[in-house]
Amino acid sequence: MKIFRDIFRFFVYSNLFIAVCAMLMLVQTCYLLLHAPPSFDLLAFVFFATICSYSFHWYLTPAVGQSDRVPWLARHKKTHLFLFIAGIAGAVIYGIMLISHWHWLVFAAFITFLYSAPKVPHPWFRLLRKIAIGKTIFLAGVWMFVTTVLPLEISDQPWQTDYTLFAVSRFFLIYAICILFDYRDKEYDISVGIRSLITWLNEKSIDMLFYFSIIIFAVASLWMYYCGHSVTVIITLLIPGAITTLLYSHAKKSRSDMLYYFVLDGLMALSAVLYLLIEWPMFTQR
Repeated sequence: MKIFRDIFRFFVYSNLFIAVCAMLMLVQTCYLLLHAPPSFDLLAFVFFATICSYSFHWYLTPAVGQSDRVPWLARHKKTHLFLFIAGIAGAVIYGIMLISHWHWLVFAAFITFLYSAPKVPHPWFRLLRKIAIGKTIFLAGVWMFVTTVLPLEISDQPWQTDYTLFAVSRFFLIYAICILFDYRDKEYDISVGIRSLITWLNEKSIDMLFYFSIIIFAVASLWMYYCGHSVTVIITLLIPGAITTLLYSHAKKSRSDMLYYFVLDGLMALSAVLYLLIEWPMFTQR
């Protein structure tokens, strides 16, 4: 049993899980909005870029605190370094395959780097800690762009109304989840001088921001019905938001790493899993 627990921890803490989530979200975007599978090159690029970004972030994160991930991080610094290098190599290789879309790839890489830049041990980058009040919004925007806007722009298809609605829906679900992460890290962020909207707001305002995000997410998701998407599709989109809302009070009190890095992170990709499971027979018949 211990070996399975260790394998599971490695899968989650090494960021392989979050990279798989990114791929699933991209696959959902392509099948749902473009009615076609994503290219293997784009999937591989997003996978390796996610591994690179998160490994870089965690390699620069000090192993301090009482959570289960802290001792794992202390023991596996070299693992993050190896995965960071492997992620760079993979992203470059598959980025070259998509060279005709280089401007979108460079933009995606740049905004992804900016999120972790404040952790770089250099005065110029540390200055970002003082001005990064919108870092939660920024992170949600990066995830939305890479898993939604990027594949849509690369497809060269005319922009549709449901593209916008899906992007808004995904952004506000991710943002609601990010609020919980920032709430958990609020005291630490204040202690090291990292500014964010959550460190600035009081308890009631944070609650209002969370529920506002969930409402916008739900409205955008429901509106997609009027763009020709089925009730089943709308339900698969709404389920992760409903679960996030139900977990909100509990998550604010919990410090469980698996709740945050497996359950909450996994909720970003849950609608993709549900959608693919339900629609898979239709895809295989094409």
